[in-house]
Amino acid sequence: MMIPMIKGGRDSDSLLPARSRVAGFTLIELMVVVAIVAILSAIALPSYQAHVIKTRRATAAACLQERAQFMERFYTTNMTYANAPAPAQCGQGVDDFYVIAFSAAPAAKTYAITATPTAKQKDGKCGTLSIDAKGARGKTGTAATAGECW
Repeated sequence: MMIPMIKGGRDSDSLLPARSRVAGFTLIELMVVVAIVAILSAIALPSYQAHVIKTRRATAAACLQERAQFMERFYTTNMTYANAPAPAQCGQGVDDFYVIAFSAAPAAKTYAITATPTAKQKDGKCGTLSIDAKGARGKTGTAATAGECW
């Protein structure tokens, strides 16, 4: 087997073996890329999860307002909230994450509807959302005001 020789160095008569250069990444370069991806993932994932929880909460709040509007239509027709049907669920976007229900049976002049998070919706900030006949909005979580949750 013959090794190709090239001329190099100061002395043009000396012969050196040709070095073949293989294109690719070194292990250190690969580890740097893996570290960068890990850091970006560690920052992005919690932010994404918080956004998903906030989006589901907004959907539940919209559902509660829709159910409150139904109750007002029921009142204008019957002149009472009593005997109103249980609030219908809002669809798959909400039903998997919140349970919509009356907090107590509606009385003649009052009602309160709640959206209670299920185990799939871990929302310590706002917890259970509620709305009553006066339009007052409530929450059970650690948020300072109900406005942060609605």
